[in-house]
Formats: sequence, structure tokens, C-alpha cells
Amino acid sequence: MFRTHYIDSCVNALEQQVTINGWVQSRRDLGGVIFLDIRDRTGTMQVVFNPDISAEAISIADQVRSEYVVSITGTVVKRSADTVNPNILTGELEIKGEQIHLFNAAKTPPFPIQDRVDVDENVRLKYRYLDLRRPKMQETMMLRHKAMQVVRRFLDGQGFVELETPILTKSTPEGARDYLVPSRIHKGEFYALPQSPQLFKQLFMVAGMERYFQIARCFRDEDLRSDRQPEFTQIDLEMSFLPLEDLFSMMEEMFVTLWKETLDIDVPRPFPRIPYKEAMDRYGSDKPDLRFEMELIDVTSALSQNTFQVFQNAIQSGGVLKAIVVSGKADWSRKEVEKWIGEAQDIGAKGLAWLALKPEGVKGSVAKFVSEEEITKIKALTGATTGDVIYIMADKSAVVASVMGELRLRLARALDLIDESKFVFAWITEFPLFEYDEELGRHVPAHHPFTMPVEEDIPLLDTDLGAVRSQAHDLVLNGYELSSGSQRIYNRDLQMKMFDLLGISQEEAQAKFGFLLDAFEYGAPPHGGMAFGFDRIIMLLAGRQNLRECIAFPKTASARCLMTDAPSEVDEKQLADLHIKISNKQAVR
Repeated sequence: MFRTHYIDSCVNALEQQVTINGWVQSRRDLGGVIFLDIRDRTGTMQVVFNPDISAEAISIADQVRSEYVVSITGTVVKRSADTVNPNILTGELEIKGEQIHLFNAAKTPPFPIQDRVDVDENVRLKYRYLDLRRPKMQETMMLRHKAMQVVRRFLDGQGFVELETPILTKSTPEGARDYLVPSRIHKGEFYALPQSPQLFKQLFMVAGMERYFQIARCFRDEDLRSDRQPEFTQIDLEMSFLPLEDLFSMMEEMFVTLWKETLDIDVPRPFPRIPYKEAMDRYGSDKPDLRFEMELIDVTSALSQNTFQVFQNAIQSGGVLKAIVVSGKADWSRKEVEKWIGEAQDIGAKGLAWLALKPEGVKGSVAKFVSEEEITKIKALTGATTGDVIYIMADKSAVVASVMGELRLRLARALDLIDESKFVFAWITEFPLFEYDEELGRHVPAHHPFTMPVEEDIPLLDTDLGAVRSQAHDLVLNGYELSSGSQRIYNRDLQMKMFDLLGISQEEAQAKFGFLLDAFEYGAPPHGGMAFGFDRIIMLLAGRQNLRECIAFPKTASARCLMTDAPSEVDEKQLADLHIKISNKQAVR
């Protein structure tokens, strides 16, 4: 009854007797000859039962329906030329059925187990075990497995040690909210599920492990998006005594290897290094999509003496004027031009000026306010030529970057400027160490409080926090952030200074991070590391648009599992054991 061959291996078993196990994809009865398409995780194979086989076999074959689980024994033969299916691996072969065993019947599934079928995502998530049978989902899960093995082999070859860190740990909130776990034994006290293994992996460096990695499960109680989940997987790394450039080179080699072994694509290296400020200036984003040009160009200098009130107001208030050039679209209708002004306003712009460089002259909303000399300067700065449209936005630098960066992406998608077959990586470096939180009224870590400042900026910790650069870095790919990492503070005095700057008292620092601070007094090496979002890597490798397509059992956007109906209520005794009382039982669904 049990298999001798997976379906894909039947291509090498011509004229051999085989036994395959799997699910019935479809059944057809053509005048007493029964055709079954059988599916396992490696593919699909057609099986033919002729009336001249045993009465028992033909009787069972006549009863089976889609998704029945069967074992079939027969001989692999060539199909007749007119029945070859070139769309599948086994399309030139079929099995001449001799025996069939029914393991289990199946109800009619709530949706067809096949690709290219429009099914509501909530239904798919409720019956995820059925959704995972579909070939595309199986392919994605196999890709995930393969990618994980490639990473493990690579890191092992580079001298990394795979070590585990605790799942039940201490709450040290410094970013997203923690998931808390009440202790039954220690009344009124809580564990937290880790947002990352950050502190433990630094302690591994103090412990002398030198190179650590973990395929780590992490948890963040935060608002969700299509590329976020409350629990996720990351490739977590930490290294001692490794210069940053050597780290970049090693990680580039890992991704080149990963893309080659999974997609057979050669990724060029070295990856570009782009300082954060430059990324924001040129692309309006710290995770720029580099598959197309259309950069943001600062034209403030060209229009510094312009009398147009909107431009002057922005300049006088310390803002900037930035332009995007849309090549070859000067013949757009006014409606088409203004459509993109509306898009910019939807994103957050007050408005958008435009100039169309037509053969007969310059047209546009601010054409009458811009002199020939200013047009010449703008063209020199932007590289715009006759036939192009120039959009100009005037506002505070951060607002302009946010709006124009998003507008750049929307224009590129609409104009089909993005080569979807390309993978363009880049390192974003020198992030600000601090950012100012208007709500809190103070500076907060832009990365996390264990990040090392750029050495020459350390004196600025006493004079200008907003100007301090960090030794933090992200790896970005096609507009997505793949990793976040940094060189770490490994000196107790500097770490305490960081805590003090962030408004964390010595007592609070000792209570929350005392174990790390104490460890630094026993010989901590220089070290750094990063974490790669593994789910997001798989999403990009698989060409998917949503993380839920790349995780076996994901949550919805409201952090609910539709299949198990988690989270759910628990009984009063469980709550009593945990010393918890629910003050308001009204559930929001």
C-alpha cells in the first residue's frame, strides 16, 4: 500500500511497476475507462484504469472522488501522442493502474484545490490545511524549507554556531508592545515573549561564542500590515571582532548564494552603500526601490529668487523644493497631469506645481512664474529635456521626502518602469542615532538603545542629539527592508550615558538591563549583528505580495487565527490559577 516512488520520480521509472500515494485531484469516466489525476507534494500523475483489470480495483476507482486519499500500484507507460500534457513534469507519462487502495474518503472541499481560483482569503485561512494542498502554496513552503537550509549551510561554513535563546523572558519594552505571559508561580509577575533575541545574543558575545545565529521566532504586539505579522521568523546573527565592511561582504555572499541556489539567479555584488541622508534626499525613503531611476532632485537653488509665493514661503521657513521628472509625458492631457497632483495630495501634499517642456515652449501651473534662466537651471539640475513633465513640491524636507518618495513609486508602477525580474540590493548606513518624538517631548532611539554611535559623533551626545549618526544599517531589496542591524555598545559607561540621554534613570536601567550592564564589566568584545526578516525574504523569492502567502499558519490583519479561532476565552479556573481577573468581558471581533 505504501509508496515506492514520489510522483516526480516516476519520470525515471518507465516500464516499471510503482506504487504512489496521494490525493485524487480529479476523476473522469470515459466509457468505463476511469482516469484519475493523483497529486502528491512533488506533482501530478494521470492513472488509467481499464475495464479488463480486477473487478475490485475498477469498483474502488469508480467510487473515489476529489481529495480522496489513495494508494495506486501500476506500471509507468508513455501516453499516446495526442494525450501528452506539456504543462506538467509527468505529462508524457501515465500509470496503467493495477491496484488501488482507499485510505480515506473526503468531503467536498469548500474551494477547488488548484491554483488560479478566486477564493476569499478568510475562507482560505479558515481551511488553511486545504489551502496548503494547492500547488502554489506547496511550492512556496518547499521554497521556504530550501532557503532555510541554504542559510544554515552557509552560516555553518562561516563558523557560526546555532544557539537558542529563551522564549519566556523579561519585559524590556523599547519599541513595539510586548506580548505578556502571566506567571502562575510568581503571583502578579509576567514573562514577555521576545521581540528579538537582542540582549541574549549580545551576552553570547560576552560569553565568547564569537559568531552566533538562530532561526528565531519573535513576537510583537503591534498594528499589522500586509508585510507584518504578530509572530514572525528572523535570521538572527551576532559577531565579535568583525569589521563592518567584512560583515557586509559576508552577508552579501550569503544572499548571492541564496538567490543562486533557490532561483538560479546571479545577483551582482558588491551591493551599493547609501548613507541614510542620501537615501532620503534622492529617493524620499530609507528603503528605496532601485530598479528604476526617477530620483528626487533638489531645485531649491534654481528657484531661490523666484517670487511665486508657495516657493518663497517654503524656502523662508527652512523647507526645500524638490522635483520629479516624468520622461516623455509632456503630451499628457491636463486631466492626466492633474491626476498625479491629486495622488500627491492624497499622500499628504498641499499641492504640486508642474511644468511641461513642450516643443513650442514651457506650459504648466507655474510656467508664468518661472523665468527662462530658472528653466535652464532646473533642466541642468534634473536632466529634463523637451518632452518631459516636471513635478515640483515645496514644503518641509521631511514632508517633501515622504510625499515625493511615495509618488515616485506610484508613478513607476503606473508607467510600468519597474523590471519585476530584477533584484537590486543596497545597504542603507549611518542612520540617525536618535529621533525626536513630538508626543513624548523627547528624543528616542531611532534603532534601539544598544546601538553604537559613529565614533566621530560621540562628542555630539553632549551638544546635538539630532546630529548624531549611528553605526546602524539596513539591507533593502526592491523597496523592502530585509534586515536591521548595528554595531553595539560594549562599554558600560557609554551604555549608561545612552540610557541617561533617553531619560532612563540608573535605577531603572539596573532594574531592566542590569544583567547586560554587569556583563560588560567582565570583558565584553566589540561586536555587532543584524536580523533578517525571513518571512519577507521568502515573499520576495516567491514573487508574492503578502506575507500571509509565505507563512504556513498566519494570522489575519486583526491578529486572529481563523482556523483555530485564537485568541479565545479561557475558563475561570485557568484565570484564577494565574491570579488574573477580567474587568470587562465584552469582546471586540
